[in-house]
Amino acid sequence: MAEGYARQLLGDDFIVASAGIETHGLNPIAVKVMNEDGVDISQQTSTLIDADYFVHSNLIITLCGDARDKCPVIPATIKHLHWDLADPAQAQGTEQEVLAKFREIRDDIKQRVLALSI
Repeated sequence: MAEGYARQLLGDDFIVASAGIETHGLNPIAVKVMNEDGVDISQQTSTLIDADYFVHSNLIITLCGDARDKCPVIPATIKHLHWDLADPAQAQGTEQEVLAKFREIRDDIKQRVLALSI
């Protein structure tokens, strides 16, 4: 979701990529709630992060505790932001409750990405 908003809202001054300590397919609920806000993430992919990933990076944003704790050491020369967000894929409850959690996280991410564009 963060990549989708970053691509849509930050413009050509940013090169945006997603990576993780593990690779997973797209979550269909994430695709659905992003489509609700006019952002198509259905073709996005994520790569496995390693130390070489940082070579061309100016800013790294980690999104949950696992990423912050398990991410390879980010060089001190690279700006690092940690957005301590709950993983919506771990949400439990009824379909509506799970959708609500995804929407809550989606909206939080959007506001944080918008703040980067200022």
